[in-house]
Parts: sequence; C-alpha cells; structure tokens
Amino acid sequence: MPEAVWYLPSGWGLLAAQGDPAALGGLAVLDLLLLMVWAALLARRSGAPRTSGRPRRPIRAASANGAVVAKELRTWSRDLARNHQLVFALSFAVCFGASPLLIGWDGMLPYAGPIFVVMAAGMTSNLYGTDGTALWLTMLTPGASDVRARQRAWLAVIAPVAGVVTLVSTAVTGGPWPLVLALLPALLGGAAGLVPLLSMYGLVPGTDPHKRSGNPLRVSEDNGGLTGLAYLMLALVVVTGVPAGLTALWYGWAGVPVGLATGALCSWGLGLMAARRLRARAPELLHTMRTGRRTEKAAASRLATLPKPQQTIAWMGFGFGSIPLFPQGIVAGIFVANGMERHTWFLATYMSPGLRWPVVTGMVLLGLTMYGMALYQVQTGGSPPGVKRRCTWVHPIRAARSILPGRVPFLASEATEGGEE
Repeated sequence: MPEAVWYLPSGWGLLAAQGDPAALGGLAVLDLLLLMVWAALLARRSGAPRTSGRPRRPIRAASANGAVVAKELRTWSRDLARNHQLVFALSFAVCFGASPLLIGWDGMLPYAGPIFVVMAAGMTSNLYGTDGTALWLTMLTPGASDVRARQRAWLAVIAPVAGVVTLVSTAVTGGPWPLVLALLPALLGGAAGLVPLLSMYGLVPGTDPHKRSGNPLRVSEDNGGLTGLAYLMLALVVVTGVPAGLTALWYGWAGVPVGLATGALCSWGLGLMAARRLRARAPELLHTMRTGRRTEKAAASRLATLPKPQQTIAWMGFGFGSIPLFPQGIVAGIFVANGMERHTWFLATYMSPGLRWPVVTGMVLLGLTMYGMALYQVQTGGSPPGVKRRCTWVHPIRAARSILPGRVPFLASEATEGGEE
C-alpha cells in the first residue's frame, strides 16, 4: 500500500487500532471540526436569500416533453432524496469495485461503471412514487410524453457519470474493454426502460416532498415495499445485460453492437409499455399514491391469496432464484472469463475447462426459470373463479379535484361476478 495512503483520514482508523496515539487524536479533532461545520450549516439563514451575483440560468423548454425533462433535471439537482440516491449508487459502485484492491486483485475495478448503473436503477426504482400526488399535473398536461421525457432525464444524469467511472476504472486496469463497453450501453438502456415500467407496476406510495419531516430521506412509510422493488430492479437490470455480456465474452468486440442494440431496444420497448400503462391506469396510480391503498381488494398481497402449493412454489422461486442467477451464474461467469479456478463456492470454477461455460449458462437459465415460475404462479393464481375486476375511467379533471381534502375517491372500482375488464 502506498505510504501516502496512511496519512489520509481514511487510514487513521487503522493506525489508531495499531496503537498510534497521533492518529487517534487526529480522528477526534476531525470529528470535532466536522461537528462544528455541521452545526454552522444547520444555523444558516432560513429567511429570504440575499440576491447577489449572477442568478441561476433558467432551463427553457420549447415543448411539453422538454418541460418534463427540465423539471426532472431540476429535481435531480434540488431534491435531497434524489441526491442521496445518486451519491449512494456512485459510492457503492466505486467502493465495491475497489475493495478487492486490498488483497491485491483488481479484477472488479473495471466493472464499477456497470455496477453504478445497476445500483442507480435500484435506488430509483420507485421513480413515480417519490413524486407523490404530483402525478395529477402529468394527467392534466396534454401532449406530454412523460415517460419518454423521464427516460431522457434519467439518462442525462446517470449516463455521463457511468461513462466517466467506466473509462477511468478500466483504463487503470487495462481492460477488459470489449466486455465493459458492451455491458455499459446494454445496462443503461435496460435500466432506462425498467425504471419507469417497474415504478408503474410495482408503485409504492410515497410521501409528498413538501410533507417530508424529520428525516427527509424517508420517502415512504412502506420500507419493505421499497426494498423488494429495489431488489427486483437489480435482478431485472442485470438480466438485460446478459446477452451483450455473453457475446463479448465469446466473441470480443462483437458484444459492443449487441449491447447498443439491446440497450436501445429495451429503452424503447419497455418505455412504450410504461407509457401505455400510464395512459390506461393513471387514475388508479394517483388513487394509490393519494390514499396509500390500492383500489378495491388489490391492497392485499396477491401472493398471500394464492393456494398453499402455489404460494410455496412462488416463495421458493423468489427466495432462491437469485442464488443460481447471480453468484453461481453471472459472478461465476466473470471469474471463469478471468481464468480463476477453484474459487470459494462458485461451482463453475471447479469444473473441467469444457464444462465451465455450460455450467454458468445452466445456472443463469435455472435462476431465470425459478423467477419466471414464481411470477407465473402469482399472475395466474389468487383470484376466485368468475370474479373479474372492472374499473371505470374518470375524466382527469375529476381525478385532479379528488385529491382535495374531503372529496370522494375518484376511481370507481368493484368486483363483479363474471364482469368484464
């Protein structure tokens, strides 16, 4: 380890643990200084700000779509929750990729950029939920393609950071350039499509930004729902990068155009599905965000209403599908590509050379099959036979008015025997 590292504050803790009193004293002084700075920031002027210097240049938009992009970019720069999501994803990616350097292995460092994209998608998986009841503004804005504009804004924030991290970390280690450059566009496109889509189908009611108190980072009362949605997003985004990654591992630079193609396809196709979902179910989504409850009896988990055998199959798929998919499949494939053998508990690294890639592929397919089997059980079970759900569309003006206190919820929804959707 370079000697200069020991003089950084990050190394003082280790020196103090080794019995260096100067390092311990330095940490104590640094803590006091940080406490004083924190107290000074809390005591800053809370009244009208002084107008000095040049005002911030406004973001102008020539269309409704451009206005949504401008609004999203402003939100990324001003909302503390969005700032936290971005910084956490970046910190996790860099630390996760660089931590193996402590044992002299730099094999994970080039993947810091792709890891950042995956984590950023997981952190923003409840994109529409964090806006709260502001969805009524979207419903009353004719001609605005809200989903496409949010995709553009998300890419405008995430893609430059991911590109810089990828180029720097890969240049430090000298490669593998084909694999990294194939994964980056594939994951960016997949995440840009999945973030709005999953936030539509798995929306977790969030607290309106102006009502957040105490901890401003607590964006919802349903922490379990947010955690489950984030984990599902991590898994799905990784899946979107599998075709490009495997192509790069087998054929080198041919994986880059595959990554570009799959990324563009996922961004366009999944974004189209999200836009259709928003047009068809916007009143329901607003009702969910306003009340914290899903319409009629949909608030009860579909998983809990399954028959016992189907419920067991679904829990097994969701609970254990990640083991063959991620550690025994994707991570083991990275180890095999780097020539690592007999590595801890990764089965493929113990196989003969001719069986390593078949085992990796089989594990990935097994994990995807388990997740697909669990999703199939949830989608096909849990509803009494002959009972279908019928929703009545209400004009967006009524939907917007219904968020006012004392008004009756705008969505008329009921379960009828043999009814039509």
